[in-house]
Amino acid sequence: MNAPTTRAALPAGIDDTTVFRSLFAAYPDALLVADAGGQIVLANPAAATLLGYTIEELVGSGIDMLVPDSIRPRHAAYREAYGRAPRTRPMGTQMELVARRRDGSEVMVEIALSPLQNHGLPLVVAAIRDIGAYPRVRQALQRARYSEHLAQLGRLAVDARDPQAVLEHVPAIAAEALQVEMATVFLLEPNRLDFRVVGGVGLVPGKSIGARVPNRPDTPPGFVYAEGRPVIVTDYRTERRFQVPQAYLDAALTSGMGVPLSDRGRITGVLAVHSISAQRFGDDEVRFLESLANLLATSQQRAQSEEALNHAQRLESVGQLTGGIAHDFNNLLTVIQGNLQVLEELPALADDAYGQQLVAAATRASRRGAELTSKLLAFSRRQVLQPSTVDVSHLLLSLADMLRRTLDQRIRIEVDAPADCPPVLADPGQLESALLNIAINARDAMPEGGTLRFTAAAGVQLPAALSSELDHPATPDSQFVAISIADSGAGMSDEVKERAFEPFFTTKEVGRGTGLGLSTVYGFVKQSKGAIEIQTAPGKGTTLTLYIPQPQTAASHENGDPAAGEAVPPGLKVLLVEDDAEVRAVVHTFLDTLGCVVTACTNAEHALETLTPDTDFDLLLTDIALGAGMRGTALAQQAQHRFPRLAILLMSGFSAELLDADREAPASWELLPKPYTRDQLARAIARVIAPA
Repeated sequence: MNAPTTRAALPAGIDDTTVFRSLFAAYPDALLVADAGGQIVLANPAAATLLGYTIEELVGSGIDMLVPDSIRPRHAAYREAYGRAPRTRPMGTQMELVARRRDGSEVMVEIALSPLQNHGLPLVVAAIRDIGAYPRVRQALQRARYSEHLAQLGRLAVDARDPQAVLEHVPAIAAEALQVEMATVFLLEPNRLDFRVVGGVGLVPGKSIGARVPNRPDTPPGFVYAEGRPVIVTDYRTERRFQVPQAYLDAALTSGMGVPLSDRGRITGVLAVHSISAQRFGDDEVRFLESLANLLATSQQRAQSEEALNHAQRLESVGQLTGGIAHDFNNLLTVIQGNLQVLEELPALADDAYGQQLVAAATRASRRGAELTSKLLAFSRRQVLQPSTVDVSHLLLSLADMLRRTLDQRIRIEVDAPADCPPVLADPGQLESALLNIAINARDAMPEGGTLRFTAAAGVQLPAALSSELDHPATPDSQFVAISIADSGAGMSDEVKERAFEPFFTTKEVGRGTGLGLSTVYGFVKQSKGAIEIQTAPGKGTTLTLYIPQPQTAASHENGDPAAGEAVPPGLKVLLVEDDAEVRAVVHTFLDTLGCVVTACTNAEHALETLTPDTDFDLLLTDIALGAGMRGTALAQQAQHRFPRLAILLMSGFSAELLDADREAPASWELLPKPYTRDQLARAIARVIAPA
């Protein structure tokens, strides 16, 4: 038997029924009263509000219409089991329950069931509470939505090969997830002086795709860049940290948030969102926007890395192609040049002016062919450096004269190189190419014209910071010529300066630069046992200084000694190994005219059979590539192992082979690139047989 209810007397005119009806109507949770068949007989206003129905629509309807389709079959079984053993029961505390609203949407709820059988009524009261309104639940749901949006973008970033597709989706995802009206992606221009709008939704006038915004702390993206961290604006009308664009205020934007985009620690742009309402951007929102920014930056990095890799692979393919062509072409040029030299010295042509003229023309053409091969190899960076003494003053004056005819006439070119400036020891073609590379960069930094100045200073000691970076430490008496190229252009920021010599790094627009210019210059200078220094600042121009070593006295006449052939002693016994018959014939003729005693072999195996203990060869002259058998380098190693005093001279028309041999061969071995003249062969022989 139920215990009696103890209460104070109700005010006059108010009975229990009135109180209970008022309580039912005013109760904040949704209340539904259903009969044993699951038909709703009563509903309070809170139920109508929560479920999206009118009270009249709810009353008389089946409770099952509020159950999602996916669980409706099971719900009928649950309801029947409950009817057989009704009891007060909370639901949804240990499991997720959802109610289906009139518009088809679903809401997470907790439900408490209370049977009224003990009060003589065959009814059940269902108290339904919207737990989505709970702060912690609402936060969990929001985080779940953020995670789903991030997963969506992550899948796109993995699947999409075009970074533009990711770029277009980021603003839309940010706006939808954060429920804001405007989202914008700003990327820094290569000069890092301006931002460019590259993506967005709900953009205001003046901030359309392609618009530029100065990278200054008084602009919204510039302020985020300067801070280097997320920035939240609670009210643009009272914002004083930077200048709020009038377009923001005209569009009634009230609050906003911006986060930096980063690439390997360097800020490359800004992702910003704006709302017309006073949004409260908390830690979850900041983390979400940062995650979006990181995904976008990663996508951009991947695209750049793939492009750099593709470029490197293309360059490597071109390098292999040009290297292979050069090998065959240089062999042909060796035959052509050698025979022309022999033909020029024939007594029958000695007094034939016309014949000499034809030979000279053919010789000039073959030399131009050799220069073309050299340029192909320089492009593929497979060129072997051939250091010689270079007249710096003459080189700078000649280069300046050529640049005056080819560069923008608004660029004034000045040269300050004293006539008595000592020469440097470097590959003349590569030094000129390096200076030309720098000059072209300077031209691009001065689109409106300016001054390009070349200077040379002799007898310079390296700055301490540069001396420590040399691959070959400078001795106390090492002297360098400092060749400086200064422009009056835009200059570089510290970040750009730090990466200026990195391969594939460029600040030029897409299609206008490979990012290999300065990295090639750096490699050439280092390979030449020199150093390079860069001085620059935004708006103050750039000065690049190449420190190139001055030659030792003995080396200064290497290419200028017309009597070098006399250094080859008569009767020098040479073992010549060359698989190309025509090249072998030309080299044999050169050696004969130099007074050598020559034994010729077509391959390494034949040469090893010839190198018996009773032979007394002074020199092994071998090509590196000798067909399908043993290579010339392996032959030289075995030959010198048998005869330690045997001098070695390697030759090849394939520059990559000479580069490899240069890294692996002993210092006493000489490397002779094809094509070469008889005098160049004589000088190389003289060097390898000279006493140590």
